[in-house]
Amino acid sequence: MVSTLLEERDGVVDLAAMGAAFARDPYPVYAALRERGPVHRVRMPEGPVCWLVVGYDEVRTTLNDPRLSKRWDNRSPGLGIEMVAAGPHMLGSDQPDHTRLRKLVAKEFTPRRVEAMAPRVQEMTDELLDAMLASPGRRADLVDALSFPLPMGVICELLGVPDLDREAFRVWTSTAVGSAPPAEKAASAREVAAYLTRLVAAKQARPGEDLLSALIRTTAEDGDRLSSEELIGMAWILLVAGHETTVNLLTNGVFALLTHPEQLAALRADAGLYESAVEEMLRYDGPVETSTYRFTTEPVEIGGTVVPGGGELVLVALADADRDPARFPEPGGFDIRRDARGHVAFGHGIHYCLGAPLARLEARIALRSLLERCPDLALDCHPDALTWREGLLMRGPLRLPVRF
Repeated sequence: MVSTLLEERDGVVDLAAMGAAFARDPYPVYAALRERGPVHRVRMPEGPVCWLVVGYDEVRTTLNDPRLSKRWDNRSPGLGIEMVAAGPHMLGSDQPDHTRLRKLVAKEFTPRRVEAMAPRVQEMTDELLDAMLASPGRRADLVDALSFPLPMGVICELLGVPDLDREAFRVWTSTAVGSAPPAEKAASAREVAAYLTRLVAAKQARPGEDLLSALIRTTAEDGDRLSSEELIGMAWILLVAGHETTVNLLTNGVFALLTHPEQLAALRADAGLYESAVEEMLRYDGPVETSTYRFTTEPVEIGGTVVPGGGELVLVALADADRDPARFPEPGGFDIRRDARGHVAFGHGIHYCLGAPLARLEARIALRSLLERCPDLALDCHPDALTWREGLLMRGPLRLPVRF
């Protein structure tokens, strides 16, 4: 079945033609591609043709290759894609700009600030579970009840935007990072940019004790600081990346537990397994399927294949790297006792996710509270009935019906 779907036309494997089946379970497709080699020309569900890198070693090497640029002005005009963002930010920059931006943000977005959020994350989780447990019929959509509102609430509180219209922002960001047509993505990005422009201006006028206000105040040793445009870009990345990834981490993780009852029972029996369980969730079915875009600045050889220069689009399959049997034995198995260290769910190299500690903190607190308060939690539909997000960036079901 998979080999038939992988027939090439003009040297291109059409992932877009695979539709919902690929969105639901892309792993056999990636594995079949990996068997053929580490680099392939594919048509993305979003439309453009790119070079897709699979396999653990090749993925890590590619993520660290400085010849692959994150700057959108290095893309080939022939790709027909536009940057979807609200200002300059770390995920759209190369060295030395990247180091400068990350250093300024990391000065304030510290492990101490993240750990200090733990009591509030617990409080938010408890409030959301109170509401969920009062649901009529003891049924709910876990995405609406917990997976979305928790990380959205945490990042809003962290940045100091309590009055954000979260449902509107949810529509904007899911459109911007999904498989919507380019015009819709651009329109959503403009909506977010306009909102964040007003937000940054308000914070500059009346700063508080939140992270965004701290970013406005922070100054490097040489006197460098973030411009208004860079603050808008940082707010975009922190708001979008700060909730979209954790939404899918929670949803995919709970789905994995509910479809592997022996693992769920093991976790309920031993609270010491939560940390390794979160790492296995990240490896087994992580929230980010492929890395954000990279563009060739010169010809690049990857695993014996030369990808031309001139701004070719390169995507790195994080999801496949974490299912590579050369790195993780029996990779298709979900085992919360596995040593999953070394997974690339948060990336690798200089663009490794700055928010990884916050995502892990939220996941540990939310999962433990959910399982403790819902001792008979179960999936309330057939697994095949779930509708999964389309596109190669974010991975997760749109809804996760549960009963308790």
